[in-house]
Amino acid sequence: MERSIIHINVADFAVAVERVLDRRLRDRPVIIAPGGAARASVYDMSEEAYQAGVRKGMALRQALRRCSDVRRVSPHPDRYEQAMKEMFRRALPYSPLIEPGDVDGHLFMDVTGTSRLFGPPVDVAWRLHKQVKTDLGFAPIWSVAPNKLVAKVASRLVKPAGEYIVGAGEESSLLAPLPLFLIPGIEAGDLRRLAEFNLSRVFQVGVLTPEQLETIFGARSRFLFDAVRGIDDSPVLEAGRKPPRVVGDHEFPDDTNTAADLERAVYRLVEQAGADMRRQCRATRRIGIILDYSDGIRHIRQTPLQPASANDLVLFHAAQALLQRSWVRRVRIRHIRLIFDRLVFPPAQLELFPRARAQRQRQDRLVGAIDSIRNRFGQRAVQMGRTLAA
Repeated sequence: MERSIIHINVADFAVAVERVLDRRLRDRPVIIAPGGAARASVYDMSEEAYQAGVRKGMALRQALRRCSDVRRVSPHPDRYEQAMKEMFRRALPYSPLIEPGDVDGHLFMDVTGTSRLFGPPVDVAWRLHKQVKTDLGFAPIWSVAPNKLVAKVASRLVKPAGEYIVGAGEESSLLAPLPLFLIPGIEAGDLRRLAEFNLSRVFQVGVLTPEQLETIFGARSRFLFDAVRGIDDSPVLEAGRKPPRVVGDHEFPDDTNTAADLERAVYRLVEQAGADMRRQCRATRRIGIILDYSDGIRHIRQTPLQPASANDLVLFHAAQALLQRSWVRRVRIRHIRLIFDRLVFPPAQLELFPRARAQRQRQDRLVGAIDSIRNRFGQRAVQMGRTLAA
């Protein structure tokens, strides 16, 4: 049976929620960012601010220079979480297979086989759109497609407002003329590598054979071959299922409070988690750490990661800083756990500054080369000195 996937997306979700609560914010540039912090960054922005050059994660001072007449609003995560719950509650009667995003206004629904109860998938999407607009005050974008990847692309094409219907068999024709950065899962490193071969459109990659792609991308070739053809078998998760995450644990044979031992364990966990996420074509937006001390005390901390990443070097830098903030006692540590959650498709947007872009390119190439060697010769073919015992 052909699947019918609905994608609901409220563009600039945080701004949309704030505009419902404060009508003075409508029809003017808005930035969601904390105030008073020297290193504050943009949490979300309106379409008007986006057109002026503001981007998520940009330093607030830089964003204000690009859009001087903008209105800044402090972020309120509790409001956005409540709005997501209300959207979810209105979608639940139509299907048990609902996969909400991470407080970002995204919602996937699998309505395959429900036509006898609720009518065609297009009618379900339209009714849900109308209900959300009436009850919550913001009008979501919606699309209907045979799978999640194509549904998300279709929503991106009509942003910030509109709807798109993709029939079975139309996936390739929809994607063919599009720029590659619109395809979920294609990372910035992939775009740079493809640009070296003067490839920027989906149809240009679509003519390459699996063997040709494997020569360039190795293990990622299978994903790229399917993605540019609109092939995606990933299921919509059941309502209530916990969001996916990657967890790594290390139990020390002898309790320790030696920095080298702790960092060695953290790097090994990061390597395992990074490889797992890269296989899933996902990246993490948050890292958590749990330290269990010998006397039974447990410390838990977490930190956001912006932009999302699955690069071992980036992940270790963040996890190492998190370890230093969490390790506040002289008591020996028995067990360490790293949690990587809020998994998303890796961001395809390139770095803004040349120096940061060059550094990220080197890191991506290094990790990609290590993956290729390990896939061919085994995990122990390449080992980092940090992971070896003294």
